Parts: sequence; C-alpha cells; structure tokens
Amino acid sequence: MTLARHHGGGVIVLTFLLALLLTIIPLPEWLRYLRPDWVGLVLIYWCLALPERVGVSTGWLMGLLVDMLTGTLLGQHAMALTIVAFLTLRFHQRIRLFPIWQQALTVLVLLVLHQLLALWVSRFIGRPGPPWYYWAHSLMGMIVWPPVYFALRSLRRGFRVS
Repeated sequence: MTLARHHGGGVIVLTFLLALLLTIIPLPEWLRYLRPDWVGLVLIYWCLALPERVGVSTGWLMGLLVDMLTGTLLGQHAMALTIVAFLTLRFHQRIRLFPIWQQALTVLVLLVLHQLLALWVSRFIGRPGPPWYYWAHSLMGMIVWPPVYFALRSLRRGFRVS
C-alpha cells in the first residue's frame, strides 16, 4: 500500500488567509457592497482543484473564521460555506469540465446560495432586510471568478500543490 504525499498545504492556507484579509479590509461605504466573497471564491476553487484535500470541514472552519472576523452570528457563514463546499464537491467533476464562463455562472449560483442562507439566518433572528444592492457581492464574485481561477491555478501549478 502506498500513501500519496501531499505537497503545498501551506499555499492553500496562505490563499485562505489572503481571502480572509481581503474580506476584512476596510472600504468606503459606497464600495463595501462591491467586495466579492473572497473566502467563498477561494473555497470553491480549492474544492474544484483538490476535492480530496479541501472539503466540507474546510468550509465550516472558514465560515467560523468569517463569522468571528465580521461579527456576524456565530455559525451563520459556517453553515452557508459548508453547504457551498458540499455542493461544489458533489458536482466538481461536472463543473471542472465547463468553460470558464459557465464556471462563472455556476459560481454565481453558489455565491447567491451563500448569501441567501446568510440572509435567511439574519432575517430569522430579526435583523432588518438588506438593501437591493446586497446581491452585488455575488455578481462581483462572478465577474472576478476568471482572474481568481487563473491566478490560483498558476499558483497551484507553480508550487506543485497536490
């Protein structure tokens, strides 16, 4: 029996740390809603690229970190990112075959699902509804998916992350 050796775990961790940093960097009020869901994008990429290493538990952990860093209800993003990771893993073989523009549409659906679940929890605990431009996060995520995908792919290949 041979055990496969994994390489580049530090690169995966660093990309998630960068995504968390981009999530909490202060922005002007008018630009705040144009910030893509960086953690969601990085999670989707690594679930597609390395489904045997990054999965549901990673989504849960990253969601808890997002909850702690952003001050939202503990478990709100953890639940949503866990479901996003599960669906990405469930359909990763199909999504990987899509051209990049279809992947971007799939990422849009996954990010909208993340926002819907977070909104559901917020509304359940009695917080007021968000403005109409609340959904701009997901649209920006779809727009930046191609450069994020190509940047992470070149990073993965450059450092031979497996």
